[in-house]
Amino acid sequence: MKENTDRSNLDEKRSEPRAILDKYYSVQFMLNDVGPNYVFKLRDISSKGLCILVKEDSAVLKHLKVGDILTMEYKPPELTGSSKILKTQIGHISKSKEGRLTGHYLVGLSVIDCN
Repeated sequence: MKENTDRSNLDEKRSEPRAILDKYYSVQFMLNDVGPNYVFKLRDISSKGLCILVKEDSAVLKHLKVGDILTMEYKPPELTGSSKILKTQIGHISKSKEGRLTGHYLVGLSVIDCN
């Protein structure tokens, strides 16, 4: 049997380019004008791309829904770098059921406006 060497089938199918993770370390957002600021480290652990890890008892989960569009501030790893405000859509909210992520939800993020 001949091995298929066509690399086009192996291209990454994620909706979010890895460039976001190269530039930014965390996101910060508010759910309303008077609420608290939420800050989460960006993760590359979801098979669907960029996500944040949220504890299952976090109050923020009560307010996030798949399809929501939030204005998030993407922060670089260095204090001297500049942050960027990007419109971001919640792509999925998936409960982790095994391993070290038990007791957490993976919240998938998709940047919809890079301007």
